[in-house]
Amino acid sequence: MAKFELVFKESVSKDLKDVPKQDVQRIIERINLLRDDPHPTGSVKLSGKGYYRIRQGNCRIIYEIQDIQLVIIVIKVGYRREVNR
Repeated sequence: MAKFELVFKESVSKDLKDVPKQDVQRIIERINLLRDDPHPTGSVKLSGKGYYRIRQGNCRIIYEIQDIQLVIIVIKVGYRREVNR
């Protein structure tokens, strides 16, 4: 299976500023695992726009999969109360 390319929205770096550094490292590692498996165990398809969500600790990672171009776009990262808005 081909590896997916990761693309981050500009707002993701802003989202990560509010997260403790030790959690940021784990989040980045979890995002990198999406290259090999865009549908890991625990991923949930969100209703509406076709986004997916995975958890890393108390944080949520919202992303979109574009299968044809083999691209994963990371939309938002943050705590549940912030991401669900």
